[in-house]
Amino acid sequence: VCVFQSVHRGTVQPKADFDAGEDAAALKEAIEGIGTDEKVLVDILTRRSGAQRQLICEAYQEAAGRSLLEDLKGDTDDDFQHVLVALVTPLAAFDCHEVMRAMKGLGTEDSTLIEIFASRSNQQVKALSDVYLQGESQQSAMSKEQTQVLQSHDQAHLSMSVSLKLCLAVQTLYHAGEKKWGTDEAPFIDILCKRSVAQLRQTLVAYKNLSGKTLQRSIEGEMSGNLEELLVAVVKCVKNIPAYFAERLHDSMKGGGTDERTLTRIMVGRSEIDLLDIRAEFKKLYECSLLSAIQSDASGDYGECLKIICGGDD
Repeated sequence: VCVFQSVHRGTVQPKADFDAGEDAAALKEAIEGIGTDEKVLVDILTRRSGAQRQLICEAYQEAAGRSLLEDLKGDTDDDFQHVLVALVTPLAAFDCHEVMRAMKGLGTEDSTLIEIFASRSNQQVKALSDVYLQGESQQSAMSKEQTQVLQSHDQAHLSMSVSLKLCLAVQTLYHAGEKKWGTDEAPFIDILCKRSVAQLRQTLVAYKNLSGKTLQRSIEGEMSGNLEELLVAVVKCVKNIPAYFAERLHDSMKGGGTDERTLTRIMVGRSEIDLLDIRAEFKKLYECSLLSAIQSDASGDYGECLKIICGGDD
């Protein structure tokens, strides 16, 4: 599914009068000195755009003869290291890293895979796939349903009118779910993962008019397990992607522990896209600001990074 990308609503903006060499020299000094000057790392890396951080990485490599990424890994640890690594890694490569991490070991971290594949645009999924396929085979590591969803991003849409496609899509979903004994999952995967967001938004309205139920309720009633979670996530992203991420952020911080991986991935990944909108949805849904939630759950240099990325209170 081609997820809607809004006009820039990020909290991180490019720095005016930017000098990659100057920043690289300051980072090099902060890392090579006696002890690590974490404040310099935080101040520079959280206050530059992703493109500027990549230029800093190039300048650092030239000045130090080492990669900034490896030096950060060597001089920091735990959640602080993870957020700095996320900041200096291009989005597609970091998405790929998170996908591979989620599939590594005995169990699969399904919620991470679902979040990434449900919320990324076609172009982002293609970029992730290109990075991934340079490593190991994607097909062998992913489930059948996840593979179908990924493959659907690269398939051409049928050349029929929007109204006819909408009508057929709604009828197909209805007869594959509500009107059928048992559920034919293939049409749900096919339609939800091959239509544009504009078409899917029309489909959601038309489906409710036809069946009397929201498509999300039908999916939740007819399916189970990871496929249900994946398709519900797609529907949520179609309806309101900032609200989806606000929900994910809230879930990462509620309860007794914090899911720092999810918190970092979303804060960094959406910082130049729509984090202002996510902040607004968070306040609307949970009656507290995202910044106040972060202040309660994240501390030290890690927490300072997230607070700067958050960009303010609401």
